[in-house]
Amino acid sequence: MSMSSIARTAAVLLATGVAAAAQEPATSAALPSAGPPMSEGQGFTESGGAALYAQVCAACHQAGGEGATGAAAYPALLHNEKLASAGYPVTVLLYGQRGMPPLGRMMSDTQVAEVVNYVRTQFGNRYGDAVAPEDVKAARP
Repeated sequence: MSMSSIARTAAVLLATGVAAAAQEPATSAALPSAGPPMSEGQGFTESGGAALYAQVCAACHQAGGEGATGAAAYPALLHNEKLASAGYPVTVLLYGQRGMPPLGRMMSDTQVAEVVNYVRTQFGNRYGDAVAPEDVKAARP
């Protein structure tokens, strides 16, 4: 390709705005089908166990808590006996485990308690001893 054709191509791209659009960050124009945007910054902004689960956990553990296998193994939360101990999911959220990052470090004590209580009372789990934000605070690193 000659220098003049490159110059003409560049001029056409600039004139049509294609070059400027190509430089726009992908996050500035989410697709309508992409759903609600993720929280921005160093923490999650959602409140309530259901909202936190839907936004943070469901991508790996699935909407119904059935877990998944593929590129990695995401344990099922559905009828999960490990959730009987209230401290177990708190510890996993705060410290991570195997391939799961410590997502609880990006949540407030209240958010961790809300999502733990949600998971422990949904998906066929009926563990009634609720986790309080004070319990989460005491378990933090």
